[in-house]
Amino acid sequence: MPEHKSKAMTRREFVRAAVAGTAFAAAANIANGSASQRRRPNVLFILADDLGYGDLSSFGRPDYRTPHLDRLAQQGLRFANAYSASPVCTPTRCAFITGRYPARTPVGLEEPLAFRKNLGDKVTVLGLSPEHPTIASLLRQNGYQTALVGKWHLGYLPTFGPIQSGFEEFFGIMSGGVDYFSHKDALGEADLFEDKVPVERIGYLTDLLTARAVEVIRRRRTRPFYLSLHYTAPHWPWEGREDVEVSRRIGEGLGNFTGGGSLKTYAAMMKSLDDGVGRVLRALRSARLERDTLVIFTSDNGGERFSYNWPFTGKKFELREGGIRVPAMIRWPGVIPAGRTTGQVAVTMDWTATILAATRTTPDANYPLDGEDLLSVCTGARAVYERKLFWRHDKQDAVRHGNWKYFNEGQKEYLFDLSADQREQADFKEQRPEIFQQLRGEFQSWQTQVLPRPGT
Repeated sequence: MPEHKSKAMTRREFVRAAVAGTAFAAAANIANGSASQRRRPNVLFILADDLGYGDLSSFGRPDYRTPHLDRLAQQGLRFANAYSASPVCTPTRCAFITGRYPARTPVGLEEPLAFRKNLGDKVTVLGLSPEHPTIASLLRQNGYQTALVGKWHLGYLPTFGPIQSGFEEFFGIMSGGVDYFSHKDALGEADLFEDKVPVERIGYLTDLLTARAVEVIRRRRTRPFYLSLHYTAPHWPWEGREDVEVSRRIGEGLGNFTGGGSLKTYAAMMKSLDDGVGRVLRALRSARLERDTLVIFTSDNGGERFSYNWPFTGKKFELREGGIRVPAMIRWPGVIPAGRTTGQVAVTMDWTATILAATRTTPDANYPLDGEDLLSVCTGARAVYERKLFWRHDKQDAVRHGNWKYFNEGQKEYLFDLSADQREQADFKEQRPEIFQQLRGEFQSWQTQVLPRPGT
């Protein structure tokens, strides 16, 4: 029998092993919600607007750098399989705020919600009902200070708005997009608010939102905070910090707002976004709140014309991967190990469920969440597991179950194997008819559980 020699453990090795074991145990206990050590973190949720999957240099962008967001990814957990709940903003924002599929609420069927002037009489009835529980209202009931800085896009005042839906304070825009300098929407209506009051401010909108977020973080407080920082960047109109002359010439009309632009302008917009996130994270560190704050960064949908979505096909407004696969990262020092990438499939509503779990906040039983708490996966206490997700947009349908994806573009149906073909070029519908029929049937069953498609 071979002799097994034991090696004495050095004091340094013993200390390192003990620290690692303690950290893992604490993380597991936090994930399981059973430890007295568990602390209620502050929450900073950062949502970019129309940011494509590959638009951060840490996710592949080749022509500019995003050092602050790259550093955030290195300090936490990076998601390679994160999705938005929709390929357009209003439904995704509805999904995050409610924690539920967008099609469970009327405003979630708007793809997207129109500008105020275009809504006419519907402006008083079309929005997220103040009676619906939200991540903000639930956290507020659980002792959190709640603030939204940035874009709302879930209904207009006086009937709807962040203040009506659980946020104690709001600074930002109500519509889908405004000029970065005039802060007017594409129809010429002023759209910058402080709580429920219209205000005028001078400055580039990305910088104004950053400054307000920093101010919120620096305040003295006796309660934990939840700050949703919903940047409008890099959403059109295509204006960087130095493009005030572009703003003066742009005029009114959606065509003017969505026209123009360049890769150079897009890079400038991304620099302001990345700089802003860097300033906000430095404010957390300066306030000595870094280790006590759960930070999540993601996008509301896939990118537009200047985005880099490789290796995916599709873009905003499409249920191909390029329209719904988004960058995502989560950081909680001492709880979520740093410097890792996970293949765990995640979707917008999961961030809601994860935040509620981390803060020990109970969801409303009358409005069950569709998202799942991923904290145990983030800490390493649970292995990556398969998900089944559904999407519906315009005439398109999609289901992802494991590595299989059913996609109906309205004219033709497909079955893709995302483990082998992320570009969605090889149709397995004929080779694997049993999987195709299964996912197709599961979509039809899911569709009976949500509001009907508009016009049907």
